[in-house]
Amino acid sequence: VQLQASGGGLVQPGGSLTLSCTISGRTPGFYAIGWFRQPPGKEREWVSSISSSDGSTYYSDSAKGRFTISRDTAKYTVNLQMDNLKPEDTAIYYCAAGDPMGVVVYPSYSQAYEYWGQGTLVTVSS
Repeated sequence: VQLQASGGGLVQPGGSLTLSCTISGRTPGFYAIGWFRQPPGKEREWVSSISSSDGSTYYSDSAKGRFTISRDTAKYTVNLQMDNLKPEDTAIYYCAAGDPMGVVVYPSYSQAYEYWGQGTLVTVSS
Protein backbone atom coordinates (compact mmCIF):
# COMPACT_ATOMS: atom_id res chain seq x y z
CA VAL A 1 0.00 0.00 0.00
CA GLN A 2 1.29 3.44 -0.92
CA LEU A 3 -0.02 6.77 0.28
CA GLN A 4 0.59 10.12 -1.37
CA ALA A 5 -0.23 13.28 0.56
CA SER A 6 -0.62 16.57 -1.25
CA GLY A 7 -2.16 20.01 -0.94
CA GLY A 8 0.12 21.70 1.55
CA GLY A 9 1.24 25.28 1.20
CA LEU A 10 1.33 28.73 2.71
CA VAL A 11 -1.93 30.21 3.96
CA GLN A 12 -2.82 33.22 6.06
CA PRO A 13 -4.39 32.88 9.50
CA GLY A 14 -8.11 32.36 9.14
CA GLY A 15 -7.68 30.84 5.71
CA SER A 16 -8.51 27.38 4.41
CA LEU A 17 -6.62 24.54 2.83
CA THR A 18 -7.55 21.03 1.68
CA LEU A 19 -5.09 18.19 1.96
CA SER A 20 -5.53 15.01 -0.07
CA CYS A 21 -4.25 11.50 0.54
CA THR A 22 -4.34 9.11 -2.40
CA ILE A 23 -4.12 5.41 -1.60
CA SER A 24 -2.81 2.86 -4.09
CA GLY A 25 -1.73 -0.76 -4.10
CA ARG A 26 -3.61 -3.84 -2.94
CA THR A 27 -7.14 -3.33 -1.63
CA PRO A 28 -6.81 0.44 -1.21
CA GLY A 29 -10.43 0.71 -0.10
CA PHE A 30 -9.92 -1.64 2.84
CA TYR A 31 -7.94 0.63 5.09
CA ALA A 32 -9.01 3.25 7.56
CA ILE A 33 -7.09 6.47 7.05
CA GLY A 34 -5.70 8.89 9.57
CA TRP A 35 -4.03 12.27 9.42
CA PHE A 36 -1.20 13.17 11.76
CA ARG A 37 0.97 16.25 11.94
CA GLN A 38 4.34 17.22 13.34
CA PRO A 39 4.84 20.88 14.22
CA PRO A 40 8.38 22.25 14.08
CA GLY A 41 10.38 21.00 17.03
CA LYS A 42 7.50 19.01 18.47
CA GLU A 43 6.25 15.45 18.60
CA ARG A 44 3.93 14.04 15.99
CA GLU A 45 0.27 14.29 16.95
CA TRP A 46 -2.94 12.82 15.69
CA VAL A 47 -5.42 15.06 13.84
CA SER A 48 -8.30 13.02 12.43
CA SER A 49 -9.31 9.62 11.09
CA ILE A 50 -12.02 8.06 8.97
CA SER A 51 -13.15 4.47 8.86
CA SER A 52 -13.41 2.43 5.68
CA SER A 53 -16.65 0.66 6.55
CA ASP A 54 -19.31 3.15 7.63
CA GLY A 55 -17.47 6.43 7.15
CA SER A 56 -17.25 7.17 10.87
CA THR A 57 -15.01 10.12 11.59
CA TYR A 58 -12.82 11.02 14.55
CA TYR A 59 -11.21 14.31 15.46
CA SER A 60 -8.69 15.61 17.94
CA ASP A 61 -9.83 18.47 20.14
CA SER A 62 -7.72 20.90 18.13
CA ALA A 63 -9.33 19.80 14.87
CA LYS A 64 -12.92 19.53 16.02
CA GLY A 65 -15.11 22.21 14.53
CA ARG A 66 -12.47 23.45 12.09
CA PHE A 67 -11.35 20.40 10.12
CA THR A 68 -13.46 17.97 8.11
CA ILE A 69 -12.25 14.59 6.94
CA SER A 70 -13.98 12.87 4.03
CA ARG A 71 -13.48 9.90 1.77
CA ASP A 72 -13.94 9.59 -1.99
CA THR A 73 -14.27 5.84 -2.36
CA ALA A 74 -14.29 5.95 -6.15
CA LYS A 75 -10.93 7.71 -6.25
CA TYR A 76 -9.41 6.06 -3.18
CA THR A 77 -8.75 9.50 -1.78
CA VAL A 78 -9.20 10.94 1.69
CA ASN A 79 -9.41 14.71 2.04
CA LEU A 80 -8.83 16.89 5.06
CA GLN A 81 -10.58 20.23 4.72
CA MET A 82 -9.00 22.70 7.13
CA ASP A 83 -10.79 25.97 7.88
CA ASN A 84 -10.02 28.87 10.15
CA LEU A 85 -6.38 27.92 10.20
CA LYS A 86 -4.16 29.20 12.99
CA PRO A 87 -0.38 29.65 13.18
CA GLU A 88 -0.25 26.69 15.57
CA ASP A 89 -1.56 24.47 12.74
CA THR A 90 1.79 24.90 11.02
CA ALA A 91 3.24 21.42 10.64
CA ILE A 92 4.15 18.64 8.30
CA TYR A 93 0.97 16.66 7.75
CA TYR A 94 1.10 12.90 7.17
CA CYS A 95 -1.59 10.45 6.14
CA ALA A 96 -1.50 6.85 7.28
CA ALA A 97 -3.45 3.65 6.63
CA GLY A 98 -4.40 1.03 9.16
CA ASP A 99 -6.60 -1.96 9.78
CA PRO A 100 -10.11 -0.61 10.27
CA MET A 101 -10.68 -2.69 13.40
CA GLY A 102 -7.66 -1.20 15.12
CA VAL A 103 -8.25 2.36 13.98
CA VAL A 104 -11.86 2.38 15.16
CA VAL A 105 -10.74 1.45 18.68
CA TYR A 106 -7.54 3.51 18.77
CA PRO A 107 -7.81 6.23 16.12
CA SER A 108 -5.21 8.46 17.76
CA TYR A 109 -2.54 5.76 18.25
CA SER A 110 0.14 5.83 15.57
CA GLN A 111 0.72 2.12 16.21
CA ALA A 112 -2.73 1.42 14.75
CA TYR A 113 -1.46 2.49 11.33
CA GLU A 114 0.73 0.23 9.21
CA TYR A 115 1.47 2.40 6.22
CA TRP A 116 2.56 6.01 6.08
CA GLY A 117 2.89 8.51 3.29
CA GLN A 118 5.43 11.26 2.95
CA GLY A 119 4.43 14.52 4.54
CA THR A 120 3.10 17.72 3.08
CA LEU A 121 4.02 21.02 4.69
CA VAL A 122 1.36 23.44 5.85
CA THR A 123 2.50 26.89 6.92
CA VAL A 124 0.02 29.32 8.46
CA SER A 125 1.52 32.77 8.56
CA SER A 126 0.77 36.35 7.63
